[in-house]
Amino acid sequence: MSECGGRGGGGNSSSDDAEDEGGGGGGPRAKDVIIPAKPPVSFFSSRSPVLDLFQGQLDYAEHIRRDSEVVLLFFYAPWCGQSITVRAEIEHAASRLSDQVLFVAINCWWNQGKCRKQKHFFYFPVIHLYHRSFGPIEYKGPMSAVYIEKFVRRVMKPLLYIPSQSDLLDFLSNYEPGVLGYFEFSGSPQPPGYLTFFTSALYSLKKDYLGTVRFGVITNKHLAKLVSLVHSGSVYLHRHFNTSLVFPKEVMNFTAENIYKWASENRETLFQWLQPHGGKSLLLNNELKKGPALFLFIPFDPLAERHPLINEITEVALEYNNCHRDQVVERLLQHLRQVDTPMSQSLAPEPSSPLPDTSLTAALPCCNTVVLPQGHSFSRTHNICELCVNQTAGGIRPSSVSAPQCSFFQMAATLDSFYLKEQTFYHVASDSMKCSNFLTSYSPFSYYTACCRTINRGGVSFIDSEQGIFKTPGTAFSSLKKCEATTASSVPHIEENRYLFPEVGMTSTTFTGLSCRTNKTLNIYLLDSNLFWLYAQRLGAPSSTHVKEFATIVDVKEESHYILDPKQVLMKFTLESFIQNFSILYSPLKRHLIGSDSAQFPAQHLITEVTTDTFWEVILQKQDVLLLYYAQWCGFCPSLNHIFIQLARLLPVDTFTMARIDVSQNDLPWEFMVDRLPTILFFPCNRKDLSVKYPEDLPITLPNLLRFILHHSDPAFAPQNVASTPSRGCLQSEAALQQGHISHLEREIQKLRAELSSLHRAQVQVEGQLSSARRDERRLRRQQQALEQQHSLLRQHSEQLQALYAQKARELEELADASETLLTENTWLKILVATMERKLQGQDGAEDPTPLREAHPDHPEPAGAPLLPSGTPLPSNASSPVASERNENRTD
Repeated sequence: MSECGGRGGGGNSSSDDAEDEGGGGGGPRAKDVIIPAKPPVSFFSSRSPVLDLFQGQLDYAEHIRRDSEVVLLFFYAPWCGQSITVRAEIEHAASRLSDQVLFVAINCWWNQGKCRKQKHFFYFPVIHLYHRSFGPIEYKGPMSAVYIEKFVRRVMKPLLYIPSQSDLLDFLSNYEPGVLGYFEFSGSPQPPGYLTFFTSALYSLKKDYLGTVRFGVITNKHLAKLVSLVHSGSVYLHRHFNTSLVFPKEVMNFTAENIYKWASENRETLFQWLQPHGGKSLLLNNELKKGPALFLFIPFDPLAERHPLINEITEVALEYNNCHRDQVVERLLQHLRQVDTPMSQSLAPEPSSPLPDTSLTAALPCCNTVVLPQGHSFSRTHNICELCVNQTAGGIRPSSVSAPQCSFFQMAATLDSFYLKEQTFYHVASDSMKCSNFLTSYSPFSYYTACCRTINRGGVSFIDSEQGIFKTPGTAFSSLKKCEATTASSVPHIEENRYLFPEVGMTSTTFTGLSCRTNKTLNIYLLDSNLFWLYAQRLGAPSSTHVKEFATIVDVKEESHYILDPKQVLMKFTLESFIQNFSILYSPLKRHLIGSDSAQFPAQHLITEVTTDTFWEVILQKQDVLLLYYAQWCGFCPSLNHIFIQLARLLPVDTFTMARIDVSQNDLPWEFMVDRLPTILFFPCNRKDLSVKYPEDLPITLPNLLRFILHHSDPAFAPQNVASTPSRGCLQSEAALQQGHISHLEREIQKLRAELSSLHRAQVQVEGQLSSARRDERRLRRQQQALEQQHSLLRQHSEQLQALYAQKARELEELADASETLLTENTWLKILVATMERKLQGQDGAEDPTPLREAHPDHPEPAGAPLLPSGTPLPSNASSPVASERNENRTD
């Protein structure tokens, strides 16, 4: 879908340059004249439910937005064709939602408006949605009224309320990944975490406009236990095939961004919707790189309450990926089939039920669906039959038992008897089923039941019937109901264990978990055929059809492309058969080739134009065929036209065919693909498997082509292949061409010899450089060894210095300890000196100040003389003031 670019000027302007009338050609230029832009007019009609702010009043839009719960802002440019087209879609959506949503259109192109000054859009139109204070949420989906309305309703109601068990099954069986939040509203009107969970749903719509992740809320604790939610405020992510998860609040913060990030990183998708925007993109290319892809084009109504076809596709996807036959998936499949199966108290797998009695099992019938080969006498009227072996005499109700699959030997014996009794069903062609019972050829007590009908429809849908019971051998199945009518088509390939009677309780055993048993696992993609039918037509869908339903498989790696017959109805049965036939090793599917229309030429035309449809018809003719591959974009290919025309005139048309094919317009079988253009292939008569390719190194000339054909054609027909022998002038021309070719080759040989001598000289120079490099290498290696020795010596010296450093550190610690001891002794010395001074001053007041040493020179020290802290007695001169002062100064 194209969009209008939003960059450029804001109004219509023009300038006229004029010259002075009297200045001739060299006068000054006149002043530019600018025409102002016309004032904007209303884009929507006055009766429209959309409020049109055609003057770009963005401030007024912001003002009224605060008063509404949900607002849609439609930014447009009046000149934009896409904006004009979407205008009707916006009006249609507004007419349905105007009582709940405020629709505002803003002209964001007028250069005087505030929208143009504040917003800078690169395309138009642009749609923004606001939910109260949350936004903007940009809508990037299809500009269709139903899609816009669907997205607006998702914004209005981002959470789905799950009130019952049935609604929970609907939510879990949906193809989109689901996130459930459990909140108890009994304690408070707004439980903790609810607003964050609500915002996370809006945040998901903001990040993914497709609405891939669905958000639901549960308020019933008993219902929450079914999905392992116990505490209010917990969030659950449902996954079909992997373990479902609960949001880890202890690891991540409970925010809206984290909830969406957690859900998007761990989600599990069954299939994916694709919505190409119509411009150049790598959307399909990126998806095809992932592996084989199944594209399903279906008419989709986003506003419909039920989507039966999507439910069938969901059922196919669940069975296809159910590799471990998970019980939860089986229950969801039962719910999709609308079977009233009671659900247990938990979604954990239930213990397997006991096996039935072996005697009962032996008495049960085994049934197989048989597709009769085309061309058989019986298959002209009926080509699908249901054969059941080992019926009991009393009859069995189809809905009461599950019929097992027959063995190969049982079915072989049954088919033998069936073909012998085919006259019973011959000349019977009606929409009703015809049934009969026959004894088998090997036992008078065993018989089989055959139910057949004419199949000229895309699929068969058998209606469940309580009256449809297998009766005794002598009674025909007259009570079975007729099958529903569908559009005419052929029946696809059907495996032997594919049942057409769902009421018998038969289920597919080979299709379940098929994705894990094949190397060609399919990725499933859905596209709305109402919007993207052009893509389907390019992939092989018919241009004119009543129902726009189409299925195709594209495998880029294998360069294969298959389509489901457009005449068949797209349903679960045909899809499973289509996928099964693709998955087997030798697929019976036929590759789809795109070809141009067959070109009609007159009978006397020399060259035949080949298409995809006529390729085999032309190649398999009973005569030699020379085929030229070309393309419209190949510039060299047209230069060969005159050579081909001359060759066609020389060769007889009745024994030789000249043909060409445009590979840019036609697909070819893989065995005849070419990697360059132009390319010529020769298909000999009666030996088509021995096709020969024209040598690429040989110039494409008339003589070379003629020799190529004569060399590879059948010798028995070689003389007759040429209408007449070449003339003398042709031979002289050929000799001149050959001489010129020889001279050209000689010149090329001389050039090659000159280049060879120069290469020899260069080789000598390179060898000298290599020897010099080797010498440098040896010198560097010796220097490296010397450096390594010096490095080892330096390492030893470093270790010695570290040891010396540790020793000096220990000595410094010892000196520090001794210094602290001396400081302590010095302090005690000060105290003792001060004490002695006070005592001496007291003695001077009572005695003669004569020095004690002079008065008593030989008197020893008294016994009570003060001692130093170290135990040394105070010296005798300590009592004198002069000594005290000296000691004090020394201490300082």
